[in-house]
Amino acid sequence: MKTNQSLWILGQKVTLHITAGDYDMAVIETPVGAQGPPPHTHNKFKEAFLIMEGEMEFFINGEYKTLTVGDSLDVPPGILHTFSNKADVPCKFVSIHSPKGFFSFFKRFGVDYREENAIEKSVNRRPYKGYWLRPKILTCIFPSHEKFDFCFVEYVLVPKVLRHFLAYST
Repeated sequence: MKTNQSLWILGQKVTLHITAGDYDMAVIETPVGAQGPPPHTHNKFKEAFLIMEGEMEFFINGEYKTLTVGDSLDVPPGILHTFSNKADVPCKFVSIHSPKGFFSFFKRFGVDYREENAIEKSVNRRPYKGYWLRPKILTCIFPSHEKFDFCFVEYVLVPKVLRHFLAYST
């Protein structure tokens, strides 16, 4: 049996659970007041959420919904969505992506939870194979050789050769 892997991603603790099925499953712990990922879509992945503790506000397809313990939400491919913890307690939820393959995003951009300052590192720019994840740019640019099947509306991968030029842009 493989062991679970925990990472910090965008200020949230994500524990990856290995499955035998054609889906990826993670338990995500979101601190009080934490904003989830920027609004985004998945081209081929279906995503499901199940709240285990606390509550979470979701933005899905132009509407806000608050889910509490035991509530679930399905997000079909192509639907703009995000979430944030606006409650006064942490939230823990299950996130499922189908078909299998979304773990590659978590593994590429996550910071091992045991690393010093892992939370802070997870929300700042991080190098990735010659690119930087640059926040607050309303464009999506991905290297054509990558197999990413999602698009962050407010993040962009910037070639390292341009990072000094863009370091002061907003």
